[in-house]
Amino acid sequence: EVQLVESGGAWVQPGGSLRLSCAASGFTFRYYHMTWIRQAPGKGLEWVSGINSGGSMTRYADSVRGRFTISRDNAKSTLYLQMNSLKPEDTAVYYCASALDYRTNSILRRGQGTQVTVSS
Repeated sequence: EVQLVESGGAWVQPGGSLRLSCAASGFTFRYYHMTWIRQAPGKGLEWVSGINSGGSMTRYADSVRGRFTISRDNAKSTLYLQMNSLKPEDTAVYYCASALDYRTNSILRRGQGTQVTVSS
């Protein structure tokens, strides 16, 4: 069974940092491009960042570039998102997803999500 399990979401004050993790199982993780997407309250899914299968190429949405860093450990079948300088507008449920193209919201499967809340 394919599973993507996110963790690391929390409440944090503006300017703070969080590191999200996504543990993958049930498929050959190293073969797949991976992305992080998010959904803010009352809004649609937003592609945040993507990384190619080998981990050598990354891409970011303009809204997070310079603040977020995506990475992966293929030996551990785990995807990460380091989030720094968090803003209230980053509040959302964050999902990891396998994707056809790491540069777009072309998701194949996604996890259940982890809540990130940024407020004072």
